[in-house]
Amino acid sequence: MEFGIFNSVCVLPRYVEQHGDAAEHDRIMDEVAYVEAADKAGFKYAWVTEHHFLTTYSHLSANESFLAYAAARTNNIHLGSGIFNITPPVNHPARIAERVAMLDHLSGGRFEFGTGRGSSTTEQKGFGIEDSELTREMVAETLPQIVRMWKDEEYSYDGKFFTMPPRNVLPKPFSKPHPPIWMAAGSPGTFDLAAELGVGVLCFGFSSPEALTPLVSRYKEKIEDCKNPVGGFVNNNVMVTTQMLCMEDGAKARKVFLDADTNYFIGILFHYLDTFPRPSGIPDWPATLPPVTPEQLDAGIASGEMAIGTPDEVAKTVERYVGTGADQLSFGMLSTSISLENCQEAVETFGKHVLPQFDKDPVHSTTKQRLAAK
Repeated sequence: MEFGIFNSVCVLPRYVEQHGDAAEHDRIMDEVAYVEAADKAGFKYAWVTEHHFLTTYSHLSANESFLAYAAARTNNIHLGSGIFNITPPVNHPARIAERVAMLDHLSGGRFEFGTGRGSSTTEQKGFGIEDSELTREMVAETLPQIVRMWKDEEYSYDGKFFTMPPRNVLPKPFSKPHPPIWMAAGSPGTFDLAAELGVGVLCFGFSSPEALTPLVSRYKEKIEDCKNPVGGFVNNNVMVTTQMLCMEDGAKARKVFLDADTNYFIGILFHYLDTFPRPSGIPDWPATLPPVTPEQLDAGIASGEMAIGTPDEVAKTVERYVGTGADQLSFGMLSTSISLENCQEAVETFGKHVLPQFDKDPVHSTTKQRLAAK
C-alpha cells in the first residue's frame, strides 16, 4: 500500500470565522504546507483537484499553477492532477497536453496525469455544458488525442467536440513515453472503462472499505486483459481518498476530528458534486447530517472503519483498505476545518509510525510500471 494526500482548498465557515478576510489565502498556503509536510514524511503522492465556482467546497480552480509551485517546494513526492478536466469547453485538449508536459519537466518526472469530466452541474453549466452525459463522450474523444499530441510533430484532428489544424504541440513530455494516466471513477462503469483503457483509478471511500472490494476486484481482473492501453503503458492502480487523523495522543485526535465540521463538508460535497451516486440518508442542502458523536467515532475506530486515533488504531483501518485490493490511500485532511498545525502533526505521526509498516518500497509503483514497459 502506498500513500498520498488530497488537496482541494475548502474554505469552511468555521475557518472563515477564525481567519476573516485572509481565509481564502491562508487555506491555499495551508495546502502548500500540507504537500511539503507529506513530502518530508515519506508520502508518495499529492493529488490536486480542479474545481470551478464551488464556494466553500473548493477554491482550487487553477491547479496547474498550484502544482508548478508545489513542484518547486518538494523533492520526492509525485504531484498529480486529481483531476484535470479534459472536456473541451472547460480546457482545450491542446492546453491540457501542454500543461502535462510542462509540469512533467518542471517536476523532473514527478507528475501524474489524473483525468476526469467534472462532477458538478454548477461547473459544467458554467462552461456551457447543459447535458452532463455529453461529458462522457467528450472524455472518450479527447484522452486518446492528448496522447497523440505528445507523439505527433504534425498533429491535426477533426472531431465532434474539437478540431485542430496541423500543429506541433509543445513541449513533449520529459517522462518516456509520458506521465502515468489516471481516471476519476465513481461508478462501476467508470471502473470498467479505466481498466479497458489501461489507466489508474482515482476514487473516494465514502462508505466502509469493503464496499470498494467488488469494484477493485473487477478492475484488477479486467485490466489484466488490457492489450491496447490508451497510453504508452498500463497503469494498474487504484487510489482511494478518505480521512485520516493520526496522533500519539488518541484522545486529542478524537477531539480534533469531532471539532472538524466533517458533517458540513459531506453535506456541501453532495450538494455540489451532484453527478456522484448519492448515498441514502444524505439530506438536501443546506440541511446536513448530525455531527458524529463520540460514541459513533469510538465505534468506527474500534471496527477499523475510521483512520482516526493512535498509530495502532489508524494502522488497523489501513489494514482494512489493504484487504480491498486497492494500491494507494490518500487523505484529504484540509477538506474540513482542521488546522494546519494539527494536520502537520498527523502527517508526521503517520509517516513515522504507520507508513513504514505498509510501504517498504522506495520506488513509486507508477514509475516501476512505466519503466517496465520500455
